[in-house]
Amino acid sequence: MKYSTSPPISRCNSPGPIDSGSNLPTPVTYRQDCMGAATKCYKYLRKLLKFEQMDFEFALWQMIFLFISPQKVYRNFQSRKQTKSQFARDDPAFLVLLLCCLCISSIGFAIVLGLTFFQFIKLLFYMIFIDYLAIGLIEATIFWFIANRYLRIDKTQDVEWGYAFDIQLNASFPPLVILHIVQLFLYNGLIKHDTFSSRFVGNSIWLIAAVYYIYITFLGYTSMGILHKTHNILSTLPFIFLMYIMTLCAGINISRLVMVFYFYRAV
Repeated sequence: MKYSTSPPISRCNSPGPIDSGSNLPTPVTYRQDCMGAATKCYKYLRKLLKFEQMDFEFALWQMIFLFISPQKVYRNFQSRKQTKSQFARDDPAFLVLLLCCLCISSIGFAIVLGLTFFQFIKLLFYMIFIDYLAIGLIEATIFWFIANRYLRIDKTQDVEWGYAFDIQLNASFPPLVILHIVQLFLYNGLIKHDTFSSRFVGNSIWLIAAVYYIYITFLGYTSMGILHKTHNILSTLPFIFLMYIMTLCAGINISRLVMVFYFYRAV
């Protein structure tokens, strides 16, 4: 009897049992699942310069539903796992639209703060490369490490870093709209004054943004069947609400402090 001498199968998420002695080609989903993170990242970044290949309409649909029904967005991620063997997006259209929103909102900040053109460029640089990309990468990496180290049930599968970054992008979009667009329309008329009502409006806007961020992050990791105890993410909500009450009682207007910070960062 002749036995196969093919190498052992690597620890990848196979869609089904694979006969190591078969001459049939490896299923497409299996090959895609075995792609390294570096390969996936390269393919994702390469598409950043190919706008004609991006599905902006679908990315816009996701942005809208992140406000009204974020569960539907994550059901789409589950469908992608079944069809493409990965949770993470392979289309950077969402990232491109988010950065475009950030550029537009930065113009609003420049108008409200009375910045010059070069001060606006400086502020835009900080917002894109520090506030959203650098801090976003750090936060995604922290959540990715915690999920894989402490929350996994199935040790044969792991959380993709790209999916952790997608969760970060999803969770960042509603706060971006709330803090960079809604807040700007209310700032001069309701928020910047030294009154309790101004503090209430300004701090409440930050509270709503924080709740959105945590809830969408929670949904992202809960949608993965290989994780447990994801409800611990929601345990931060009582602390955030406590800080909200404390800042109101202490006379701290978070929105005004952040606007002052942005002003001195740009000048």
